[in-house]
Amino acid sequence: MDVFTKEKRSKIMRAIKSKDTKEEVRLAKALWHRGHRYRKHDRTIFGTPDLSFKKYKIAVFVDGEFFHGKDWEKVKSRLDSNKEYWITKIERNRNRDIEVNEYLASKGWTVLRFWSKDVQKKCYTTVRTIEKEIDNACKRINYQQLEKCY
Repeated sequence: MDVFTKEKRSKIMRAIKSKDTKEEVRLAKALWHRGHRYRKHDRTIFGTPDLSFKKYKIAVFVDGEFFHGKDWEKVKSRLDSNKEYWITKIERNRNRDIEVNEYLASKGWTVLRFWSKDVQKKCYTTVRTIEKEIDNACKRINYQQLEKCY
């Protein structure tokens, strides 16, 4: 049983953002300030990554822990209200994440997925991980000088 009224729960759920979450914006700004240019929510890329670097074929996703099922087996057993709905929804999200990863990888893309809490707590580490992938992509593209990548 939900502790909130139906109207209050509806208001809470409407406030949950699917794009431009605090963590996405934080990561995007950190990358921008370090000189990296990207596209946000590019719908021409399968799965609509939160950030994408088409030149390097890198797709970045910032996933919320609840909606993408971090520690899913533990969380699944703790669900109380509307259990069947949430299990179906989150498992569908997890399966879609796998499908997107596999499709993009088959097209030569590097897919990077980060939990929103990791971006929040370890933003610099996340940025460095992305930068290392950009460096690797530059080497794959066979640029003569690494500076040309930026």
